[in-house]
Amino acid sequence: MENRKQLLIVAHAPSPNTLKLREAVERGACHEDIENVDVRVLAPLQAGPEDILACDAIILGTPENLGYMAGLIKDVFDRCYYDCLDKTQGLPFSFYVRAGHDGAGTRRAIESITKGLRWRLVQEPLVLRGEFRADFIAQCEELGLSMAASLDAGII
Repeated sequence: MENRKQLLIVAHAPSPNTLKLREAVERGACHEDIENVDVRVLAPLQAGPEDILACDAIILGTPENLGYMAGLIKDVFDRCYYDCLDKTQGLPFSFYVRAGHDGAGTRRAIESITKGLRWRLVQEPLVLRGEFRADFIAQCEELGLSMAASLDAGII
């Protein structure tokens, strides 16, 4: 058996629509053509430093709350930052934001923290703005598929 990779998805999904987005990312990542990637999906309170240290790539998902990431996603960073700081440099990641407004503050905050961690943004983040649309689901599924396929192919 080939060396399997682990894709970690940590997403806060407090509403039916954000749950649909998280499920779409997972569905894409678990596509039948992906052969050597195991996908783990955790809610923010379940995710700890050991989960991040064990993964080969990570996708973060958050709603925009008052122009910032959800507090539970910030909590993951707070609890894991120092344990991961010197051990996860270069970790491939991407993220999606369910933004009722513009998502700029949320994106800026995630990029600032991950820059401090020296993680490597490998796919343009999704900022899903405005009223919920069905195409958000397809975009999230594509994000999951792209990340998993890149990991499977050894590109990231």
